Amino acid sequence: MDRCPCGSGSAYQVCCKPILLGEREAATAEQLMRSRYSAYVMKEIDYLRRSLHPDHRSDFNEETTRAWAERSAWHKLDILGTAGGGMDDHEGTVDFIATFTDNGTKREHHERSSFRKESGIWYLVEGTVLPPRQVVRAAPKTGRNDPCPCGSGRKFKKCCER
Repeated sequence: MDRCPCGSGSAYQVCCKPILLGEREAATAEQLMRSRYSAYVMKEIDYLRRSLHPDHRSDFNEETTRAWAERSAWHKLDILGTAGGGMDDHEGTVDFIATFTDNGTKREHHERSSFRKESGIWYLVEGTVLPPRQVVRAAPKTGRNDPCPCGSGRKFKKCCER
């Protein structure tokens, strides 16, 4: 039983595969987001087009999407948060980070995607790329003339800074 690439912890056969094959619809905006990530991993480009809102399909470029999906190694999907997008909602947003390697460089794609449900079917409306997460230092920065944090008793500039 292979785990689903979407990170849900469920088996692919019961999680995203039935959605990608059109056997059932995504029940929530988050489930649609997860299935779209799985579609990139599994190179199901037709599903990526189908899950776009009909008003936005004219911008979809199958060639570049397929090329990106095929040349990338997909590592994981992290869902950072959702707003709306439940079974009884008609709109929702999902913040996520998709981690992948493209042309030998590991990357993170951070996006807030908007979804809309019409006639019982969830669609991706648009995505906004978000800036990288800011790293906040937990400990104070060691100055060059401070004692080295390794415990040698020497100044940082004469020990581990080199």
